[in-house]
Amino acid sequence: MPAAIDDNTGSVFHAGEIALQRELGLADRLEEIGKRMIQRELPEQHRAFYPQLPFIIAGSVDRADDAWATLIAGEPGFMYSPQADRLVISASIDPRDPAADGLAPGHPVGLLGIELQTRRRNRLNGILASDRGDQYEVRVRQAYGNCPQFIRLRDHRFDRSPSRPSPDNAIHLAELDAEAIALIRSADTFFVASYADVAGERQVDVSHRGGMPGFVEISADGLLTIPDYRGNRHFNTLGNILTNPRAGLLFIDFETGDLLQLSGEAAIDSDALAASQRIGAERLWTFRPHRIVRRKSGSPLRLIAQENGHSRSSLATLPDHDLMQPKG
Repeated sequence: MPAAIDDNTGSVFHAGEIALQRELGLADRLEEIGKRMIQRELPEQHRAFYPQLPFIIAGSVDRADDAWATLIAGEPGFMYSPQADRLVISASIDPRDPAADGLAPGHPVGLLGIELQTRRRNRLNGILASDRGDQYEVRVRQAYGNCPQFIRLRDHRFDRSPSRPSPDNAIHLAELDAEAIALIRSADTFFVASYADVAGERQVDVSHRGGMPGFVEISADGLLTIPDYRGNRHFNTLGNILTNPRAGLLFIDFETGDLLQLSGEAAIDSDALAASQRIGAERLWTFRPHRIVRRKSGSPLRLIAQENGHSRSSLATLPDHDLMQPKG
C-alpha cells in the first residue's frame, strides 16, 4: 500500500510537523515510521472498523477559513468503504452546525473514528468527493491508526433517532458564559480540528485530546490553556498550529448530548517552566475562541462513562496522592 508522501517536503509530514520533530531529534526516525503507518488507502482493518461505529468526529473549514470540529452520528453501518480509497458516510448534517459550511464537494475534511468502549481510534484525512444531502463520499488522502492513550472508556446509547435533528436552535455566544466554562472545566475529553495549506493543497486534521477533568484551564479573559502530553510524536495538530493558528474545538456533554463548538486561534506556548508544572506535559498550547456555538442536544448519542474508565495515561497526570483515590 503506498505511503502518503507530501510532494513539497518529500516526506509523509509537512514542514510544521517536521520542525517539531526536529526539536526532539526524532525527524529521521519518525519519517521511517510514518512511511509505514500513513497510507493513501484504508487498510482492511480500517475498512472493517468504521462500519462498527455509532459516530465519527469531523473537522472542516468554512468560507471564512475558520476551522470547526463536529460529531456525526448514525446507527452502526452508517459508514462503509466501497473501495480502499473511499469512505461513505450516510448521514444528514444539521444546517445549524457551523461545520456544515465546510462539508461540501471538493473541500478537504479530517475524520477521526474512535470506539470509546475499546479505546481504538483511526484517522482519515481526505477530500469530499460528493454530497447527496444524506450521503457523503470521502476520497482518502491519508489513513493511519492512533494509540489508545488518554481515552476514557464509555458505552453508548441513542436518545433519539440519529436522523432526527435537535429540536433546539443553535445559540451563538459573544463569549464563554458560565455554562460553557463549567463544561470545559469538567471535560476529560475534547476534539480539535486544525489545518495547513501545503503546496497549494489544504490538509484538514481532527484529533482527540484527553486528561483528567480540569486539564483544560480557562483564564479570566477566556483564554484556554491545554497541556500537550507525550503521544506518537507526529505532531499533526501542533504542526498545523505552528504553520497556521486557526483551529476549532469541540466539547461534548456526554450525558445530555449538548455540543459546544469553538473556532479561534491557537498558539504553542514556549514557556517550558509553565509546562513543567503540569504533570506529564511536554509543552502547553493555548486557544482563544473568536466564534462560539452551543447546540443543545446536538448529538443524539449519550456516551456513558464506565466506572474506573479513566486511562492509565490520564491517571498518571495526577499528583501521587490523587492516584490512590478511587476513580469513577
